[in-house]
Amino acid sequence: MSQADTTEKRRKLELRLGADRFSPGWLGAVVPAVVAVFAALLRFPGLSDPHALIFDETYYAKDAYALLEAGYELEWPEGADDVWLAEGETPQPGAAGSYVVHPPLGKWLIAIGIHLFGIEQATGWRFAPALAGVLGTLLVALVAQRMFRSVFLGGVAGVLTAVEGHHLVMSRVALLDIFLMLFVLAAFAALLADRYSGRRRLAAWAAETPSDSQLWTAGPWLLWRPWRLVAGVLLGCAVAVKLSGLAFIAVFGIMVVLWDIEARRTLGIRRWLLGGLLRDGLPAVLTVLPMALLTYLASWTGWLLGERGWDRDAHPNPLVSLWRYHSSATDFHTGLDSEHEYASHPWTWLFAGRPVSMHYQSREEGEAFEHTAIGGEPAVVCPYDHCSSAVLDLPNPLIWWTGVIALLLVLLLWFGRRDFRYGAILAGWVGGFFVWLLVLMFGENDRTMFFFYTISYHPFLILAITAVAALVLRVGTSPVGRDGQSRPKSQIISAQQRNTVMVLCFVLLAIAVSAYFWPLWTAEIIPYEQWRQRMWLQSWI
Repeated sequence: MSQADTTEKRRKLELRLGADRFSPGWLGAVVPAVVAVFAALLRFPGLSDPHALIFDETYYAKDAYALLEAGYELEWPEGADDVWLAEGETPQPGAAGSYVVHPPLGKWLIAIGIHLFGIEQATGWRFAPALAGVLGTLLVALVAQRMFRSVFLGGVAGVLTAVEGHHLVMSRVALLDIFLMLFVLAAFAALLADRYSGRRRLAAWAAETPSDSQLWTAGPWLLWRPWRLVAGVLLGCAVAVKLSGLAFIAVFGIMVVLWDIEARRTLGIRRWLLGGLLRDGLPAVLTVLPMALLTYLASWTGWLLGERGWDRDAHPNPLVSLWRYHSSATDFHTGLDSEHEYASHPWTWLFAGRPVSMHYQSREEGEAFEHTAIGGEPAVVCPYDHCSSAVLDLPNPLIWWTGVIALLLVLLLWFGRRDFRYGAILAGWVGGFFVWLLVLMFGENDRTMFFFYTISYHPFLILAITAVAALVLRVGTSPVGRDGQSRPKSQIISAQQRNTVMVLCFVLLAIAVSAYFWPLWTAEIIPYEQWRQRMWLQSWI
């Protein structure tokens, strides 16, 4: 077989395996970059408002500061929040190690912002979450662009992420979950890159291997897969932010093994199941899991090398002490059943039944909003009869509810078409949602849960909407109609224009809805009546 024949055969095999090349051109770089800048303009301005430790910032911001001081979390004296927020005051943690139940990486990332900007303004402890939100928006645009082979759809996914309220709020508060989302999404992108590169290597092997060769019994070994190692590091980072990242390791692990098995079966390898499990799955287990574990342990370096971390001296071997620490934290997580005003069950997350109020203040005319006294500026007073200022973790209703419907459609499409993209989107949703259903169904207690946990699978909800948009764009554009007659080119162009306008109208409507709810996400001072008008459901209050 000539080199040209081999190259052509390889190209056809890549197409058959769904790994054909995609070159988006310069727009493939410019559009995601513009979307990321747009996301930054929505997240960074006004980041210090409110100047307060809102919701769980009271834990994570102070833990981040302690990590800078000692390398591990420290206990704080009573009244530390007031000292933290007081102008000219320097807060000081105590000397004893503090018992915390979340790994340290997310707090180390918050600490970077504190190191760069200090704590005089809330920008210091909110900078890293805002940057994570921008990077997450960029990644969603790039992943959608590659999955659906469309710069336009990548831009749609990025814009929807940039303006979505749940994502916006979680990008502007110093909580851990936005980092979990970022590392999970980045790991998914790495596994997606591995899927394409691995299948191209399989296509190259098949094009060069005679059909009567014994090598077709189980197929080749694909040992060097750098994107999988990258994914292992990123998944280790996800777990090092929150232990719920373990669910994504399990789900993504099953996903990639199924991808490998399906690739060998499609290629015609005789013992495709054994080949996929032994020559792809086993090396993945022996490389990705150790990489994730080492990454996770590295996040605990400050505690392991320190002397006064909580329970650090429980055993002469620091790894044994760390194991005991995790045993205690696991008991805490599984037994957490304290009542909370904004707790909610996973089933209510599907329709955003109980969003979390991070901050709310109400004032009468002439009264001051203390949280607006930033950088020595006087506090803003209420200019209306009755004012409200809120940071409510409420998603854009149009995007969120459409996303849930899109997930259902993607599930049906996956059953009908077995397109890997639908399965991949569902895998991300299962990793972030279904794990909490399992906790709810099989846990010993009615564990306290919150809507903001859903940010971990937020990108996959956006990708589900994008998948449906991709189908909309194709309506009436095939060369042959259902009646078997060829469609005129003018008719196809007209259908393409119509479909594009429909998708753009949805995006513009989503932006308009976000503009309407913007005050609830950014602590803007508005008349109480306007705040009340935006409370569409009683459970949002």
